[in-house]
Amino acid sequence: MNRFALATALVTTLAPIAAFATPEGWSRLMEPAQLNTLLDEYGDDIRVVQITGEYAEGHIPGSGWSPYASWRSDMPNPGALRDLGHLTTVVQELGIDTDTPVVVVHAGRDATDMGAAARVYWTLRSMGIEDLALLNGGLAAWTAAGLPTETADVSFFPSDYEGEWHNDWRATTEEVAAASASGSATLLDARPEGFFDGLTWSVAAPGTVHGAESLEYSDFFDGSRLVGAEDIRRIASETGFTDDTTTVSFCNTGHWAAINWFALSEVAGYNDVRLYAESMAEYADGERPLDHAPNRLQYAWRASTNWIADLF
Repeated sequence: MNRFALATALVTTLAPIAAFATPEGWSRLMEPAQLNTLLDEYGDDIRVVQITGEYAEGHIPGSGWSPYASWRSDMPNPGALRDLGHLTTVVQELGIDTDTPVVVVHAGRDATDMGAAARVYWTLRSMGIEDLALLNGGLAAWTAAGLPTETADVSFFPSDYEGEWHNDWRATTEEVAAASASGSATLLDARPEGFFDGLTWSVAAPGTVHGAESLEYSDFFDGSRLVGAEDIRRIASETGFTDDTTTVSFCNTGHWAAINWFALSEVAGYNDVRLYAESMAEYADGERPLDHAPNRLQYAWRASTNWIADLF
């Protein structure tokens, strides 16, 4: 081999591998047939991660398992962010780097189940992962389409991902309180109306953030499947939503709220939509002003009636 050929071979061998480009046909809301086609073409270059359901009983071939709990905190507020070191380890163990295309899969039991996938998607996006998608309808939609599953465990060679966090899609408690006082942002309560109206509650005190509006997460669904961009924009418009300020989506612990964030930001393409991860579990734990908060007598009456209703 002459000197020129040898030098060329060394450069080719030692040159860094080019970043994997976004797969052709990629979209943030992925349909089962679409994902199947992409997996046929790109194979292991796409990382499929299941985060709810019974993984051992059957999953998309080649997909890994990463339980939702590993992306969330413990009580009293599972919506609180996990520390970056922990999340970095989770991402590394899945073999994910910033240029790895990732599809997040939930079991597909119902609309609430998709909130888990949306919350993981939001976390990965905030960690700098570039190409992300959710499987619409989850594993249930995949199997309903007659697509194959396997039961063998899948593991990955750990990545060299270096933990980073971007606050572009996050709102903090202090920012929500400031927006509530000034009216500088649209605050959207993603919870069912009973929560918004202070008639029911779980991990948070009854009521909602002062000045918030109601846009229930389930409005964006047809059964267990999220509707498309055009319908999302229509539904949002019909509820009075306008895209002229920063928008903050919240719920009790940042689960249902992640659905509204994903629908408005990632599918409908609205600008500057943020998720309040800690949500009402943190916001209502203090002296911040709430709307629809019952007084002590009302609280006692509603607590009693809710307790009786649960018995029957």
